[in-house]
Amino acid sequence: MINLDTLIANVTLVTMNEKMEVLFGAYLGVQDGKIAYIGKTPPEEQPKTIIEGTGMVAMPGFVNCHTHLATTALRNITDDASRAEALEQQLKLQDKLDERSARASALLGIAECLRFGTTSVSDLYYYTEATAQAVAQSGIKANLALSAYRFEDQNEEFDFEKDAQCQEQCRLYEKWNGFDDGRIRIDAGLYAEYTSNYQLWEGLSAWAREKDIGLQLHLAETAQEQEDCLDRTGLGVAELLDAHHLFVPGTTATGCVALEEHERKRLGEHKVSAVSTPVANAKAGMPATPILETVKAGMNVALGTGGANECGNLDMFEVMRWAAMQARLSGGDANAMPASAILMMATTCGARAQGRGEQTGMLKEGMAADIILVDFSAPHLMPCHDVMNALVFSAKGGDVAMTMVDGKILYQNGSFPTLDLGSVVQEMMEYAIPRLMENKE
Repeated sequence: MINLDTLIANVTLVTMNEKMEVLFGAYLGVQDGKIAYIGKTPPEEQPKTIIEGTGMVAMPGFVNCHTHLATTALRNITDDASRAEALEQQLKLQDKLDERSARASALLGIAECLRFGTTSVSDLYYYTEATAQAVAQSGIKANLALSAYRFEDQNEEFDFEKDAQCQEQCRLYEKWNGFDDGRIRIDAGLYAEYTSNYQLWEGLSAWAREKDIGLQLHLAETAQEQEDCLDRTGLGVAELLDAHHLFVPGTTATGCVALEEHERKRLGEHKVSAVSTPVANAKAGMPATPILETVKAGMNVALGTGGANECGNLDMFEVMRWAAMQARLSGGDANAMPASAILMMATTCGARAQGRGEQTGMLKEGMAADIILVDFSAPHLMPCHDVMNALVFSAKGGDVAMTMVDGKILYQNGSFPTLDLGSVVQEMMEYAIPRLMENKE
């Protein structure tokens, strides 16, 4: 007998399972944090809680595979600056962050993610301890990585056991990896090829292989990055890093914009996931990941927002729409990228990139109850002739009515059960923002 904790009744299910089934007027039951029942008729047993799903669409929560939660405090400051100017200003401002302001900023970013239907994030940034604390409190899932760099001369002695950032990654791993039954995972982290050297690459990849964890980095985000690497070394960025065995199983590479075809194929052989951030790239006046070419090369492609300062917001609905339209524009054909493929990138492919593909990313019995409800009663979602098309091309983050992670409701109709949003906003206004703006040039 199934003793369901929660039953979502009379709902449209976008399962994202192997058959890509969409079930109308269905029932979805949750027990002990997992999906325990899916059917066209209600279970015989009375559940503890019933959520009426009439007019709603249930789907797997989004997996935002690239963001920087602690930069939420920097939103809109550099929107009209060039990429170089924006980076310079952001570096000055982020130096003013501390653990307290970073934690408040991360909590605000997480609230935004939950509000817009994201159930798991991959975060590559600094203040990782503060971000981990925020993730732990909120209930969201996360793969966290410290964005390591190393500008020292390559001939200078390097010792992984003494390098400050490498040791901080080890400390984070020991404290947080596997927290709450794997809700938090620690990945190795590298900012990019051009901010580091082979000693750091080899040290991090060896450590990641030893611990059997993934690795996050930015890779070939611009043509200039690729050209500079070719001029310096005679190799493309991916070729160079591959020569130093950087690409461990579970690597996620954000960008992959300017790679050569043979580099993409090589990364596909290594099972590297490419993460496209189309809204952030467009906002910066840059091209995004060529999704069609990347998929054809055998790479898993996931989607991300980047930080709120880069994307403007953390709405994965916007990211899906931009990814679809850019792929269609580059392919010159609306058939080049169907909505179903984009939904896969935002859910199942994202879960796969995080190493969570066997646990989440689909609505399927036995998988984690990482579920969102999207309210289809709004005028901009009527009429609904195709649910998947509506999710990609018409829905917005504000249409999310509920976000559930491991069977726990983390957002519902304006309420955040695990977060005191008022206190977070107060901390931002009274501490984090004044600290950032102090002595602002």
